[in-house]
Amino acid sequence: MLTLTHLEKSFGAMKAVDDVSFTVQPGEILGLIGQNGAGKTTTFRMILNFLTPDSGTILWQGHAFTSRDYDQLGYLPEERGLYPKMTVEQQILYFAQLRGRTAAEIKPQIDEWLARFAVKGQRTDKIKDLSKGNQQKVQLIATLIHKPALIILDEPFSGLDPVNAGLLEDGILWLKSQGSAIIFSSHDMTNVAKISDRIVMLRNGQVVLSGSVDEVRAQFGRTKLFLESPLTQSELEQIEGVSRVTRHGHQFELTLADEAVGKEIFERATQAGYIPEFSQQAPSLDEIFRLKVGEQHD
Repeated sequence: MLTLTHLEKSFGAMKAVDDVSFTVQPGEILGLIGQNGAGKTTTFRMILNFLTPDSGTILWQGHAFTSRDYDQLGYLPEERGLYPKMTVEQQILYFAQLRGRTAAEIKPQIDEWLARFAVKGQRTDKIKDLSKGNQQKVQLIATLIHKPALIILDEPFSGLDPVNAGLLEDGILWLKSQGSAIIFSSHDMTNVAKISDRIVMLRNGQVVLSGSVDEVRAQFGRTKLFLESPLTQSELEQIEGVSRVTRHGHQFELTLADEAVGKEIFERATQAGYIPEFSQQAPSLDEIFRLKVGEQHD
């Protein structure tokens, strides 16, 4: 288990990380989210011992990281870096050997991992001859092939098309099933909501939301309503407690000031009987992200 307790880090007068605490259990995926400059990468770099915290503690399995512990770690930085003149096999073996693995352990796994991520290229191809997307997948494989106990992925979905993003999701979920503790950052809330067991949202270095996706959404109430009924947009806008009405074809999307207004809308909409759609939901994670980030500009 990874445990961060009251972590703080400043650069001059700027406090990049301010009293951040969270845990990540084996077999758990934590999504660390926040706007640019929120403190995500600084937090990662302190876990990796690239930066020293000003205060607070970082523990792995109840103790400070040792060199052996770091061999159990996989890290994909936001700024990608490969050796273009190396072959795919040489690149993967090099990173695995930095983590204490031998060529004899890793070589038999390479073809399986290339297939898992649908890499278009051979293990004997040079990195420079691969497309940018396939280079990115090779670096992901190099990060994950030694099956680390703790995995840190900084914006791993950046630049991936939906098909390759799905392959990455499958790879992350497979490592979760093997017991890895995984932290990743992403600005794509769809990916975060899909695979995270828990999320931690940072704003200006501080934790502003924490919990499962459902728990976080529940904090904001069921203030989104999707409706298809005989009611017109004008009639809906005149109902007290309706903040906004947007029309999408035959469907209306309503934002409510109070989820209790949903009952009145349902009663009005069904006065004549059956209606095709009435769905009252909590705001999406993407909407919550924009709401919490926007608060600092109020």
